[in-house]
Amino acid sequence: MTMLHTVNKSPFEKDSLTSCLRLSEDGSTILLIEDAIYAALEGTTISDSIKEALKTKKVFALQEDINARGVKNKVIDGIEQVDYAGFVKLVTEHDTVQSWV
Repeated sequence: MTMLHTVNKSPFEKDSLTSCLRLSEDGSTILLIEDAIYAALEGTTISDSIKEALKTKKVFALQEDINARGVKNKVIDGIEQVDYAGFVKLVTEHDTVQSWV
């Protein structure tokens, strides 16, 4: 069973992303949306954890949320940016969606 994990809270406010990274299985897909996109930024306290996750998981970030926050040139290499159509495609490609709030 393939699982898409969506995270919408900033990793600097809640531990949702940390829990997701710890509990998601290798091969899982993680989509960062809303304030969770701050985890996709290079040079933060969480960036090493994201880089480690990229070794065994696919990590995506919603492009519209990145653009809305003005950080599009600061995204960690290896994180793929998707638009809303890409978000929908990820949902349809996975058997289950787990939202981390």
